[in-house]
Amino acid sequence: MSKTLILLFHPQFGQSRANRALCNAASTLPGVEIADLYALYPDGAIDVDAEVRRLLGAERIVFQFPLQWYATPALLKTWQDAVLTRMFYIAYETEGRALEGKPMLVAATAGNVQQAYGPGGVNLFALAELLRPLQATANRCGLPWSAPFLLYEAGKLDDQALAAAGKRYVVRLQHIAA
Repeated sequence: MSKTLILLFHPQFGQSRANRALCNAASTLPGVEIADLYALYPDGAIDVDAEVRRLLGAERIVFQFPLQWYATPALLKTWQDAVLTRMFYIAYETEGRALEGKPMLVAATAGNVQQAYGPGGVNLFALAELLRPLQATANRCGLPWSAPFLLYEAGKLDDQALAAAGKRYVVRLQHIAA
């Protein structure tokens, strides 16, 4: 059984230095499973049975992705519609109820500087505010919410900064596991 399940939703993961650095760091921890959903479902057709099994086998759930145009990547929404709708509206007693209580963490990367996210910034809203739909999802599904792990300037960070971000990510993952 996987203890910490990282569901990676990155449409161009092979080109991502930031998300790759986070995944590489996370993979050093025991009991971490990383599922690259774009690699698993390049055509967008989600294997709902497999995803339900994956979720039920985890103790903690992490959604990792780059923020794109103020939202999650499209496959994450498709995944939510297919998997969570089944678990919480069709098979709640046998699936949804069994998922409740598992901590959820969002790990999101953004290309701009932190100051760009807020009332005075070009993006108007704090990054955490843009992630509120996921917080509402966690609440609806009974998944305890943690403050998101956020990484800014994702495409501009040098190797040293990415290594430091990976170390901070590992600490967060250990914290939710404690």
